[in-house]
Amino acid sequence: MKKNLFFENARLLNEKLNIIPLMYGSLGLEYLTGENLDSDDIDILIPEGYLTEKWNSFKKLLTAEGFALADEREHSFLKDGISYSYASLEELEDFAGINSSGIDKLTVENSEFLLLNLNQYLCVYQASLLDGYRVEVRGKKDNDKILLIKSLLGNI
Repeated sequence: MKKNLFFENARLLNEKLNIIPLMYGSLGLEYLTGENLDSDDIDILIPEGYLTEKWNSFKKLLTAEGFALADEREHSFLKDGISYSYASLEELEDFAGINSSGIDKLTVENSEFLLLNLNQYLCVYQASLLDGYRVEVRGKKDNDKILLIKSLLGNI
């Protein structure tokens, strides 16, 4: 269900703002692997400008589409009880060494979006283990995802 909500959101961003978003976090890994990872929200990476100088127009568009701003600092919105969190696509390079030009672009249900591959996800979750908050709050889940990725890559 959440992947369909992501596709609806991606289509909106494609059509209204010419953004090709990245399906990120557990939902992206779940989509990539076909494993049920019980993603609790929809994490989306978009060009940083929409979170800075274009933030007000971005927020206005989502609000007009029925999204309610939940946390402005975290760029998160709620719609129909589902949390959508937006972050900067450009920060992936500093965070996990992933250049956005090397990310696969897909089209599903008339939605264009970006999706990390298994090696890129491995970099993301290994970098996450260095983040104090994630180690405290999500460490076991992140370790489980690393083990899943490594097993799929044949590294275990």
